[in-house]
Amino acid sequence: MAQAAHIVGQVEYREGDGPQILIRPGPIEVTTTHNDATLSWSDGDSNGSAAMPLADFKRFVADGAIKMDSPLTVPAVAAMPAPAITEPAVEVAAVVAARH
Repeated sequence: MAQAAHIVGQVEYREGDGPQILIRPGPIEVTTTHNDATLSWSDGDSNGSAAMPLADFKRFVADGAIKMDSPLTVPAVAAMPAPAITEPAVEVAAVVAARH
């Protein structure tokens, strides 16, 4: 879910191995995952977007360069279910037990 925010300080991102690119001050939309933040904005007739590690984004917020219009919401990491024991694993356990 996108959240509204404003760039009010110096916020830069890097495209690949290229140079740092400054994002202009003004309104942005922020979409977060548990790893990344994607910032989107409009500049007249063009639109821009940048993805960055969530830790970098949180640093920009903590430093005051990005002001969230409401508290930041980051999706929780979904827990992975434990794998079920399959029949071959049971057979291997039986063979190992029989040898001892």
